[in-house]
Formats: sequence, structure tokens, C-alpha cells
Amino acid sequence: MAFTNIRSFVEQLKQEQDIAIIDTPVDPYLEIAEIHRRVIAEQGPALLFTNVKGSPFPVATNLFGTLRRVDMSFGTKPEQFANQAIEAIHKLMPPTPKKLWDQRSMFFDLLKVGLKTVSPNQAPIMQVRKTDKPLEGLPALTSWQLDGGPFITLPLVYTEHPTLGSSDHNLGMYRIQIYDDHTTGVHWQIQKGGGFHYHEAEKLNQDFPVSVIVGGPPSLIASAIAPLPEKLPELLMASFMLGERLPVVDSGFGGHRIPAEADFVIQGFVPPHVRRPEGPFGDHYGYYSWVHDFPVLNVKQMYHRKDAIYPATIVGKPRQEDYFLGEYLVRLLSPAFPFVMPSVRKVHPYAETGVHSMAAAVVRESYSREALMSGFRILGEGQLSLTKFLFLTDQMVDLENFPQLLESVLARFKPESDLYVINNTSHDTLDYTGHKLNHGSKGIMLGVGEPVRELPHEYTEGVIEEIQDVAPYCGGCLVMSGASYEQEPELALRLMQRLADKGTEWPLVFLVDDAKTTVQSQLEFLWVVFTRFNPASDIYAASEVRQHHLSYKLPIVIDARMKPGYPDELIPREDIVELVDERWKQYFPNGLHGKG
Repeated sequence: MAFTNIRSFVEQLKQEQDIAIIDTPVDPYLEIAEIHRRVIAEQGPALLFTNVKGSPFPVATNLFGTLRRVDMSFGTKPEQFANQAIEAIHKLMPPTPKKLWDQRSMFFDLLKVGLKTVSPNQAPIMQVRKTDKPLEGLPALTSWQLDGGPFITLPLVYTEHPTLGSSDHNLGMYRIQIYDDHTTGVHWQIQKGGGFHYHEAEKLNQDFPVSVIVGGPPSLIASAIAPLPEKLPELLMASFMLGERLPVVDSGFGGHRIPAEADFVIQGFVPPHVRRPEGPFGDHYGYYSWVHDFPVLNVKQMYHRKDAIYPATIVGKPRQEDYFLGEYLVRLLSPAFPFVMPSVRKVHPYAETGVHSMAAAVVRESYSREALMSGFRILGEGQLSLTKFLFLTDQMVDLENFPQLLESVLARFKPESDLYVINNTSHDTLDYTGHKLNHGSKGIMLGVGEPVRELPHEYTEGVIEEIQDVAPYCGGCLVMSGASYEQEPELALRLMQRLADKGTEWPLVFLVDDAKTTVQSQLEFLWVVFTRFNPASDIYAASEVRQHHLSYKLPIVIDARMKPGYPDELIPREDIVELVDERWKQYFPNGLHGKG
């Protein structure tokens, strides 16, 4: 079943004993976040905090912190329908009356997609309206001690094109920093639809109306974070996932129709050409994003339902709750990739790297270099265009198993033709390895056709000067550590030269700060390696220019050490850790997995 609001989902979790009710007084400043992080690390239940300091509203977290709860919250029908729709497209070509009739159930399902306007007295969201200090008492969380303030971490920011109106709307998840009881920041990143709308309003020198929705049907959250094509309306996606028309109500503000079952809706105007420092913020890359100037929302009013529940999440080093949401969206949208990009069999962005840092794809190679064309297509497709490093293979490997993917690529990789580094491109706003906001480079590594080498699995090549630890990650890939970047910034270059002089059998080597811990798991390896290098500045290999192409020689050494200017890794504050240690049995008197 799909849930029409957060409360109905919480009630179902109570029935299934998959939510812990915490009545102990808790602080939205750091304490709730520390509890949440420990519970999600244990694959524990959802959490409902009923006694939050400074707020009359209960706070729900970890609602989507397991694959089971994600599947439960959205239901299985969206995934089934996505597969059915792609299959039907092939079966219907060319269309005939019989073929159309055979797919009638799918068309009947599509007839249910849409919006239905209800009156204000039928819309729970309209029950309470605050205009004086509208944000007062909202239990926004501060997750990390260096955060610039409290943030709304599951905000669904609704905007409309300033001239096209609701026919071109956007529902996106852009973090909202609360400055005071009537002002927030809006973190519109590049490649985001809400930011495009605001840009158009700025050109017209207009105040821009914004509605920030919190809570409501879980399908709203999924549609807001899904990398949908720019012109596909997110509210219709939410209706599709809900399996029925989405109830909306005219809020009387900026022409916005808002979800009738939302828990909170914050409304106000973003003035043109006004910016204010936003951040720092401990983000899903596992580091603090820095302070930057972003647009400002002047809040005029807040609606909330009488029985409102405030849903929140905490982000940080993967895996956090957003990891499981991302996995669901990959499953939901992956059937469409071969339809949109016919030469692409499968695409998998890796949530362990912060999503945009790295992706891999299985592609077709029916003629020479078709795989490279597929790579360019992927890097030109919506939010996939922010991918920093892309691996391509024509072997039908399990992309979730990264060692298998990497071995497939390395066994077939020809350095003279199969590595491309493209400088002066865009980076995700939260990726600071390019040393300038939104700027960086991209890398593409191909491994297609028949294997060209046997991959080594054990290191037997002896001591390497200046290297303390050597650890194989998988076949063909070594991880090494020595001095820090600050101590020896040229170490990666010297390492590449020494390995080349040895005639090493290892085609790919990563230089990191701690090799032993980096190879402990796929999660640790992907997070450490791909969040700490910029392809143009941190890939080292002997090369020569051949007809305007850089032709490389093995080995390829990538410097993935922490570097000056990188943001700090997220580490909980010690006194908060001790506080939660002391109070743990108060939160969970029956144990974490006992009845809450």
C-alpha cells in the first residue's frame, strides 16, 4: 500500500513494531542527530521523538533507514509499473488495437495520475495558520556542531516558472537553513529546477514566491529527490507513486496549490539579487560544505495540520538514510535508461561516494568506440552530467559489486586510448575537490572487448621508497599510503615513476592517507577514494600527445589523500557522544530492538 501522509505511515510502523517511541526530553541541537546516527548504523527502527525541547511537535527520523521501510513507504507498484511501461513500449511497436487492449491495465493506471483540488475545509494542512513569527517552535535539527544553524533536512521546495505558472513547476529537495523566526536560506544548487525558476524571476526583477512543504505523502519525498527529466512534473510523479490523484488545495499564496495532506507548508518570497551566507553544513558527502552566499526566503506564513509530525533526516558519511532512498530510485528509474539511451544497458551512481562523485555503466560496443559515445551521452543526461568519474564496460557485471566492475574494466583497459580526462567542467556544488565552487573536471575509463591482461591479486613487488602500507583492494587495484599531502605533495608523481621503473603489473594505484582502513569494505574504499580527488589535478601517468589526444602509459596513480582546502570530515562532538551514552537506556528502556 502507498501512504497518503506521514501519520498513516507512522501508525503502520507502530503496528509492525518497527518504530521506537522516545518520550524522554531530547534536544534538537545535536542530541537527536547522535541518537539517529547510532540507530541507523545498527539498522534499527524508525524513531519518533515525542518530547522535543522548544517545540510542541513530535519529530520522526529514520523513516527510510532500511530497504524494507523504503519499499513499504512507497509500495511495490511504482517499480512494477516502471518495468511494465518499458516492456509495453517495445510490445506496442507498431501499435495495433489488440496490442493496445493487452496493455489496458497500464493505461487505466495512468488515468489515475493527476491532481484533484479539494476545498480548504477538506485539507488538513489548512487547519492552523501562523503569521507572527511563523517559524517559531519548528523543531528544525542541528546535526553537526559546526553547522551554521538549524536546518530543515527534508524540505520539499515548490516553485513555479514566473511566466509559465503551474504548467512548469518544480518540487525539489534543497536544504533550508533557518536564520530566525521569519527568514531562511535556500540552497539552490546548479542543475536544479527551482534555481532555474528563480533565475528567470531575477531577470524580471521580481519577488519569487516559494512554498516549502514538510511531510505529507512519502511519495512526495521520493518525487522531489528523483532525477526526473526537467519538464516532467514532480507532483504528477508523486501521484503516480501514490496510485491515485494527489489532493491539493489553493493556498491563496502566489497561485500555489499545495498538497492537502502535508504536515507543514512555509510560504514566502525570495527577493531578486539578495544573497546571504549559508552554511557550513555537514552534508551527505561526509564533510562540511563551506559558507557560500545563497538566496534568502522571507517567510510570510506557515500552515500546519493540528496533528502535525515533523519528519527529518540526518546526513553525513555514507551510509545514511539518503543511501536507501537513492537505492530505491535507482531501481525505480533504471528500466528507463536503455529506453532514453539505447546503447546503455545499466547505469549505477554510487551513493557511497555522495552519488555524483562516481558512476558506472554497462554499455553496448557494437562498433568501435560506441562505448565512449555512450559515456558522453550519460554525462549529458540531467543530473548524471554532474558525475565526476565514470567507468564503462560492455560486460554484464553486477554494478553494485564494485570490485567485480573494476576488475572487468581493468582487465580490458588500454591506457593509450581508454582514459579521458576533461578539464574545466562543472562539479556538484558539494564537491570541493576542484578547489572552486561548482568547477572541476571529469574522468572516463573504459574497459570493453576481450581482456588484454591478467590481473594480479597479491602484491609481491617488494618495498617502495616512502610507502609505509600496501594493500590490494581487488584484482589490478592497489591502495598505498605514505606521507600526508601537506608533508609530501609530490609523492604521487614519484610513486608513479617508481612503479613504472619496476615494471609493475598493477594498472591502477590509489594513494591514500590510510591504506589498511581504506580496503576494509566497498563502502570505505569508495567513500575515501572518490570524494578526495579531482581527475585533472590528481591523476598521474606518463603520457604523450597523439593527434590532440593524451595517450597514457601504465601505471595510473590517483592521489586520493586529503589536501589543503578540502572541508573537514564530520566527527560527532565528544560531550554529545558522552551524553547519549549516559541516556541510552532512558531512550530505549527495552533495548534498541525491543518494543518502543
